[in-house]
Amino acid sequence: MKKLYAAMAFLLVASVALANKTSVQIDAPEKVKKGKEVTVIIKVFHKGNSKMHHTNWVTLALDGKVVQRWEYSKHALPKSENFTLEYKFVPKENTSVTVQGNCNLHGSQGPIMTMIAVE
Repeated sequence: MKKLYAAMAFLLVASVALANKTSVQIDAPEKVKKGKEVTVIIKVFHKGNSKMHHTNWVTLALDGKVVQRWEYSKHALPKSENFTLEYKFVPKENTSVTVQGNCNLHGSQGPIMTMIAVE
């Protein structure tokens, strides 16, 4: 009986240690010349990419308005646990860029934001 409890405790601790929320990182220029195209690179980090446990969406908002949403499911998984997305646009004025990713089981580490100044 003690072995059964020990095995159950090990599995519980191991599953908690492996569980994580999807997090993101933004790579974008701090400044851009007016009329110049910007490429925003979104790095997505998550431990787990299976039908049961994966990043199920990533959103990108410009000045608070969602302009791109990438959706994933057990039938259309991300290409790997950690992956990169790109979004291109021409900012007309200073622009806030907000990105968030979500794990289908554990949720999100929350949105992150950066500013792009237009000169």
